[in-house]
Amino acid sequence: MKKILLLFIALGILNSARATDRTVTGHVNDANSQQPLMGVQVKLDDTKTSVLTNVKGAFSIQVPQGIHKLSFMYLGYRTHTIVLNKQSKLTVYLKPQSSNLKEIAVLSQNANPSVVCAEPAAIHNQLQGRVYGLAATAKSKNVKSQRFVTPIVGSYPGTQEEESYKGVAENGFQNPKDNPLSTFSVDVDAASYSNVRRFINNGQMPPKDAVRIEEMINYFNYNLPTPSNGEPVAIHTELSTAPWNSQHRLLRIGLKARVVQTDKLPASNLVFLVDVSGSMDAPNKLPLLQSSLKMLVDQLRPQDKVAIVVYAGAAGLILPSTPGNQKTTIKDAIDRLHAGGSTAGGEGIKLAYRTAKQNFLKAGNNRVILATDGDFNVGASTDEDMEKLIEQERKSGVFLSVLGYGMGNYKDSKMETLADKGNGNYAYIDNITEARKTLVTEFGGTIFTVAKDVKLQLEFNPAKVASYRLIGYENRMLNKEDFNNDLKDAGDMGAGHNVTALYEIIPAGVHDRFTHSVDPLKYQKQEDKVNYVSNDMLTIKFRYKEPNGLASKLSQAIILDKPVSLQSTSVDFRFAAAVAEVGMLLRESEFKQNSKYDDAIKLARAAKGDDHEGYRAEFIKLAESAKLLGKSSLVSVE
Repeated sequence: MKKILLLFIALGILNSARATDRTVTGHVNDANSQQPLMGVQVKLDDTKTSVLTNVKGAFSIQVPQGIHKLSFMYLGYRTHTIVLNKQSKLTVYLKPQSSNLKEIAVLSQNANPSVVCAEPAAIHNQLQGRVYGLAATAKSKNVKSQRFVTPIVGSYPGTQEEESYKGVAENGFQNPKDNPLSTFSVDVDAASYSNVRRFINNGQMPPKDAVRIEEMINYFNYNLPTPSNGEPVAIHTELSTAPWNSQHRLLRIGLKARVVQTDKLPASNLVFLVDVSGSMDAPNKLPLLQSSLKMLVDQLRPQDKVAIVVYAGAAGLILPSTPGNQKTTIKDAIDRLHAGGSTAGGEGIKLAYRTAKQNFLKAGNNRVILATDGDFNVGASTDEDMEKLIEQERKSGVFLSVLGYGMGNYKDSKMETLADKGNGNYAYIDNITEARKTLVTEFGGTIFTVAKDVKLQLEFNPAKVASYRLIGYENRMLNKEDFNNDLKDAGDMGAGHNVTALYEIIPAGVHDRFTHSVDPLKYQKQEDKVNYVSNDMLTIKFRYKEPNGLASKLSQAIILDKPVSLQSTSVDFRFAAAVAEVGMLLRESEFKQNSKYDDAIKLARAAKGDDHEGYRAEFIKLAESAKLLGKSSLVSVE
């Protein structure tokens, strides 16, 4: 009886303790604009418990007995701590970080908080130049890279650092009499689109060099027929009017790779190469990375194998090659990852390739999957160092996929280089939905190559074409002699991949500011006569190799000068054109001509087609947001 009594007393004490736990709710706003802040970390002091505010700036957190302080942390804002008394509702106003600011008093139990601010207008102007601007080291148009200070709104707590993007000099119009050939490598990457989406969703226009128009176009799936002749790639074309200039033509070239069902894919030998350095210690980096890789593990079969290599200050193998049906073992290894230390990316890459080669499958898919923010700072770390390292390692026959994560110190330029030079592809994972698209929906295309070194070369007929330009693909341009050189590396296509390329063509007889003439040559005789005057507008040739092949195969298609009206084109043609138009506006392209957000949005709305996943509807919303953001978000820093 005594034991029963003691038990009831103990339960009573426990219930009493639980009764003292309480829920504290509230909202967090910017002290200057009064706008809600999404992604603010609300943390119980002296514990590991924290929550993030939602899109409306709201939060709800359980506060145990004995905890009397809440801290509010947000990138670009001063951390603020509140002493809790009996409040159950809080309205918190955070002030932007500045060494010249006085302490801000932020507390309220009701809807009418008391806020002490120091010169908010001056602070806002000062902050815009420091936080939202471009940190340019040179004013030259030929600057090699662009550094961008990340936006505040919608980001996660962390250190404000700079992002890097490889400089892009847009393709200009070419006269076919002087330059009859246009040669480039395909690009299946779509990282630019999801990165641009991240900026716009965070209330910020992306830096111009983050906008790679071909990657925006190729983010979307297009309804192209698969190869019917047993070849790995089929080509399709359409010719119509350019929406932004009725006197110009727009040529769409679509490549479709063979579709292979997941259960028919060859066995895979995968090595997850995971960045666990200190820069990955953020909610949208390592935790999102772990969730992404576990989604990929769910797609693996018993015949597949996975090893895990990590790198921080040094590189190490934490999981030897393990069969794909041992999912618990693989996921447990992923869950044990923790971030900390410097970043020896080069050593990690070497160990990952060495591990892949030790478990090489001659008839299988051998691939390193690198997951990182690209912030390498130990050993080989520059873009040039990494390029040489990857070019050396790719000779092993091991392919590379690069998954980018995070913001703030994100190194897009480095990861694009790695993917381009490593016979691979590159995706930017900004949320779990994007991880699902890349690693589940597009699983085959992401990890299994059906054609490598895919190149295109177009020859334009000057009797029909006054000038032409390739939209995008600036980082994939090749010399004309590279087309027939099988030793020259080019892009790869995975199972089911689409590639779309758009050419803007000025027909012969049309004269505008893009059709330029030059002075007569002194030492050579210029021939104005065109020998070939058929109805051919151009000829397309494309080459590719089998995944394990050394010699390329050649195919070609002839495009006649028979454009159709824009209304008669496929929904895919019109949607791709709308994406290109928005891309030119985001880049503030000198070739945007009559492009307008309203026109592009209208064109995209009418060309949504069968939008199962809602990606096209999402693009339309992004275009609408970009229109509202306009140019005001970018502020140059002298």
